[in-house]
Amino acid sequence: MGFARACSVALVGVEGVVVEVQADLEPGVAAFTLVGLPDKSLVESRDRVRAAVVNSGAEWPQKKLTVGLSPASVPKSGSGFDLAVASAVLGAAERIDPSAIADLVLIGELGLDGRVRPVRGVLPAVLAAAEAGYRQVVVPEQTAGEASLVPGVSVLGVRSLRQLIAVLAGEPVPEEPRELGQGRPDATLAGLMVPGAGVSTGLAGGGRDGGGHRPDLADVAGQAAARTALEVAAAGGHHLLLQGPPGAGKTMLAERLPAVLPPLTRQESLEVTAVHSVAGTLPPGEPLVRAAPYCAPHHSATMQSLVGGGNGLPRPGAVSLAHHGVLFLDEAPEFSGRALDALRQPLESGHVVVARSAGVVRLPARFLMILAANPCPCGRHTLQGAGCECPPSVIRRYQSRLSGPLLDRVDLRVEVRPVHRTDLMGQGGGSESTATVAARVREARARSAARLEGTPWSVNSEVPGHELRTRWLAAPGALAAAEHDLERGMLTARGLDRVLRVAWTAADLAGRDRPEARDVDLALELRTGISRGATAAAGGVS
Repeated sequence: MGFARACSVALVGVEGVVVEVQADLEPGVAAFTLVGLPDKSLVESRDRVRAAVVNSGAEWPQKKLTVGLSPASVPKSGSGFDLAVASAVLGAAERIDPSAIADLVLIGELGLDGRVRPVRGVLPAVLAAAEAGYRQVVVPEQTAGEASLVPGVSVLGVRSLRQLIAVLAGEPVPEEPRELGQGRPDATLAGLMVPGAGVSTGLAGGGRDGGGHRPDLADVAGQAAARTALEVAAAGGHHLLLQGPPGAGKTMLAERLPAVLPPLTRQESLEVTAVHSVAGTLPPGEPLVRAAPYCAPHHSATMQSLVGGGNGLPRPGAVSLAHHGVLFLDEAPEFSGRALDALRQPLESGHVVVARSAGVVRLPARFLMILAANPCPCGRHTLQGAGCECPPSVIRRYQSRLSGPLLDRVDLRVEVRPVHRTDLMGQGGGSESTATVAARVREARARSAARLEGTPWSVNSEVPGHELRTRWLAAPGALAAAEHDLERGMLTARGLDRVLRVAWTAADLAGRDRPEARDVDLALELRTGISRGATAAAGGVS
């Protein structure tokens, strides 16, 4: 009787659970039994592993073989267990030393010819292994860079099972040339990307359009109020609603926001990379995402595609793909009401808890949301002499598709008016570039980070209102206008807290130690839409 064990990782959302793969050989009729709550793709690994072992020059044991995946109560899916199963079988057959693989974490799919193919989710899997105390992992060669992002872990990238056997047995490692045709991409990389992911993540294109041009705020003509709101949103992490007629520049502004945001920190990069690795949207050859992602789902997107879902255990949705980045909902009133209202929880908590019959998954979802909406179905309601024929009841019904509880969580609401002729023809003065605005945003983020050091919050939009009213006070008399609006019913208690957060962001952008009356006026104007002259006075900010 032979017995050996190796380790692999089962992913539940973007979190991993170390799984012990046990192989047991007993005398009897040759058979291969796989137990431990495997899914269909994992059950098929019996045939993949058998063919890969034989084609790698090793002998398949002609005995009763049982492979168990422990803990058996954790659902296991995908083909990433193939390498661990093959190693455990070879250890039980004494082709390799069982002690050499006992504390080894192996992740990878096996082809029938014995080649090791990459799988999605390598980074979160290695992170889980490191947290469990494992220090040696074996992954496909193509994902070795991704696995190496985890500190304190020794990574071995292999191209074939034959190479792994040689390394573990202390034999000369054979060369495995890549068999690529002229101009043909590597077919093994197909498993890393999910075709038709359903959302635009803004990772692969590097933020450029089809002509290689990187979108710049200097391309936006006019729109001083909207540019100010965009800068405030980037500096404080505040959600933004852009409302105006078609062609006014709402989408242009939203597409340029990711470049204004500061680069991701190391921890944020690891979190974003882990989500995109699991979702299959991580571009090959780019193991670490350093820039804020940009996700713009179509308005026909379902609730499951926004917050996460799918067959079996839920997969990351658009809110998770936009983690530490921008989620842009163009034509927001055209989204289904259920899908929009499902965003209310992640907007507050920064994560999504999705419960399905197969299990409960917690997915990260701390994003900056931008909503773009027309004033009416035809889009001409706010234009004088434009001939809007929408009845008042239709206009009210259209605007009410964005529910009050959802809008109450949006700090900034700006009306984007049509561009004036002088601005459009370049006669209104040059607009500031993305680099100029991004520099101010970085300085404002540095001020807020210094103030929030030692707290669980990183940007102003995350600070609870109680802390702003008791710990970090505004200048004396600065809140008079906000308190007046609260008494008149123009602001809710949550709205007052959000005004305070925006006022602190405005003060950070202006380099002030605490908000003054003009900062609160700007916050009120950006939230209520009632002109107080603050936006025009803040024109130098943007």
